[in-house]
Amino acid sequence: MNSWKEFIAAEASKDYYIQLKEIIDREYENELIYPPKDHIFNAFKYCPLDKAKVVILGQDPYHGAGQAHGLSFSVNKGIPLPPSLRNIYVELQNDVGFVNPMHGDLTDWARQGVLLLNDVLTVKAGKAASHQKLGWEQFTEHAISFLSERKEGLVFILWGNHAFKKGKNIDRSKHLVLTSGHPSPMSANQGKWFGNRHFSSANNYLIQNGKTPINWQL
Repeated sequence: MNSWKEFIAAEASKDYYIQLKEIIDREYENELIYPPKDHIFNAFKYCPLDKAKVVILGQDPYHGAGQAHGLSFSVNKGIPLPPSLRNIYVELQNDVGFVNPMHGDLTDWARQGVLLLNDVLTVKAGKAASHQKLGWEQFTEHAISFLSERKEGLVFILWGNHAFKKGKNIDRSKHLVLTSGHPSPMSANQGKWFGNRHFSSANNYLIQNGKTPINWQL
């Protein structure tokens, strides 16, 4: 398999995914679900497999109107920054001299090779974590294992306990794994987030491995 398209097609033939798709299709017909259906796989669409260099793991899509668009931690332009993303921007400012672009759309990172992958790819409007344990976790677990096996010299960025557990099967002999507390206010205000310098650390590793660093400025 040389592309995400092939990977997704292979997963789609498995029993767990067939059941997941039936549930998700029914949910979209009967409820308000985020992100819009054609944005579910945006993380893979905007970060082709051959370009992937950095993986930032999130948990669930945002469940507010107009926020989620298929990329972890990212929101559409014109939507106020969620608290976690505000803290990400503060760390970026301190770490790499980032200037707040006044929007929260991280698509440009994805186009440069940052896979912005949530653990669960859909959610009911206003109901956090409502699509957990339907099968998405298995799909994204397989995506991470696939990356770990097929690629070399990736940077996996894991924020918070949920991401730590999700990254348990990453081959640390082939890849750099960066961990810290989650950027959510509760974790960040306890001193577990600020100062992790993950953005400069990721770029230093990429440069050491002969890869173009990420321009984090949006």
